[in-house]
Amino acid sequence: MRMSLTLLLATLGLLVQDSSGEIILTQSPKAQSVVPGQTVSIRCKASSSMGSYLHWYLQKPGESPKLLIHYATTRQSGVSNRFSGSGSGTDFTLTISTVQIEDAGVYYCLQSGYSYPFTQ
Repeated sequence: MRMSLTLLLATLGLLVQDSSGEIILTQSPKAQSVVPGQTVSIRCKASSSMGSYLHWYLQKPGESPKLLIHYATTRQSGVSNRFSGSGSGTDFTLTISTVQIEDAGVYYCLQSGYSYPFTQ
């Protein structure tokens, strides 16, 4: 029997960027069940261009969010190379290759403006 796991996806919300107004981030899909070994892609679309100021986090139950990818494409130190980020402007993607059971959790995309993304 093959086991499946659910990767729960969520968007952190509205983020203000200077006087131009709010940037709304929309993630898709909202939830996805995958079989270990598969590759999964999570998309984050911004309502207006934000360069590469997009970061990806994973939160597991009872834990703080963990920074996976910062500035759209840079893998955080210690994060498996199975995680990769791509995109710029308004369209971003987090790809998880060879999904493992421990990858289950809530994935967030977050726009941090011009400050460094939080790591804990």
